Amino acid sequence: MAAKEIKDEEFVGSGTEGSKKLSLRDFVSGRIFTREEFVAQLPFLFFLTILAFIYISNHFSVEKLLKEAATLNKDIQELRIEAITTSSDLMYFSKQSVILDKVRESGVDLEELTEPPRKIILKK
Repeated sequence: MAAKEIKDEEFVGSGTEGSKKLSLRDFVSGRIFTREEFVAQLPFLFFLTILAFIYISNHFSVEKLLKEAATLNKDIQELRIEAITTSSDLMYFSKQSVILDKVRESGVDLEELTEPPRKIILKK
């Protein structure tokens, strides 16, 4: 019995002097905010709160950047498809047979060359 009393005295004297046990009533009534232990931890709690706000802000900004990157990638893909289509159309319309058909349809009096072109060289 003497050993048990020593342990109880050690527990009571180990820094919990003057402090009561926490109960649900303390949380509900708000008395926990007036306790010395809580007041001593306020700077640390403010620090944790600031870190939480920074973390949340960082998360939202990264999410915004990822959405923007996805939109830009989609735009790049659409522009690439448009560039390939335009290039293909240009290649088709620059073929000699297509140009010849367009000239005949328009009624312009142009004829196709039968001889290769010659260079004209001027001597000074």
